[in-house]
Amino acid sequence: MALVATLAFSLRAHTQDQGQQDRGGQDVARQPGAVYDFDKKGEMPAPAPKHDLSGVWEPAGGPGAGIHANGAGEMPSDGKPEHELPFTPLGRQTFMAHKPTFGVTQVPSALTNDPMPGCNPQGFPRIVLHNFRTSRVIQTPENVVILYEFNKKWRVIWTDGRQLPKDAESPTWGAPDAPESRWWGYSVGKWIDDYTFVAESNGFDDRTWLDNAGRPHSDALHVIEQYHRADQQHMDMTITIDDPKMYTKPWVAVKLRLRLQSPHFDVREMECAPIETEEYNKEFADPAAGLDAPK
Repeated sequence: MALVATLAFSLRAHTQDQGQQDRGGQDVARQPGAVYDFDKKGEMPAPAPKHDLSGVWEPAGGPGAGIHANGAGEMPSDGKPEHELPFTPLGRQTFMAHKPTFGVTQVPSALTNDPMPGCNPQGFPRIVLHNFRTSRVIQTPENVVILYEFNKKWRVIWTDGRQLPKDAESPTWGAPDAPESRWWGYSVGKWIDDYTFVAESNGFDDRTWLDNAGRPHSDALHVIEQYHRADQQHMDMTITIDDPKMYTKPWVAVKLRLRLQSPHFDVREMECAPIETEEYNKEFADPAAGLDAPK
């Protein structure tokens, strides 16, 4: 089942030791047909093309390099002081009210209040901070479109000169669109040099979580993405979180190197299906939490 497979992949990433993580999580199932950096030792890539992010991209370090079961890769929920987020009082209160199935505040999956296992939209940036695998980037004169493997989702980053909504609590691109918060936010981007593209997003629906560990965000969330084309085969992605209601300062959530794949690479299907969620709960989650015990 797709959901069970996803959970299995996350569990494997959760239990990897640091040595395995340094090798990109090679114990996680390889994407069929994918090429990773460890397949090309000694490679000397050609220079990067200018103003070009297009193509199919896979985490360069290995199939598990983008799986962050314990929360944002740069700041996992592991109890280490250096990974303590700069919560505001409201941010900490909201975080403690969340019941994730990973991280230092984890609960059995049958007791979680995580909206995602019920197949509600995980939104952005969680799709990148949780289970980032294959993505396809399509560039047009008006926008950059990113297609994600996990749950077959997509985003549009506008490059046509428009500005982010000025009121993030009541966002809109303007008439005739009515104000509405969005699961995936409003995104604009631009090239800041020949090889670096920066996108900014706001206007998010605050019912989503930032990551698997239950880190919260508010309707004031502002996400900064940087994509730096390092060479012909590689692109570096950095995601920064800026939410003054939940955090006292911005923090870097993930840094990940991506590797270009063949243009014929087939992006696999990985869907959250309510019928499979129900079966998983019945077979695994409820018994593990003792919810099926006789009264």
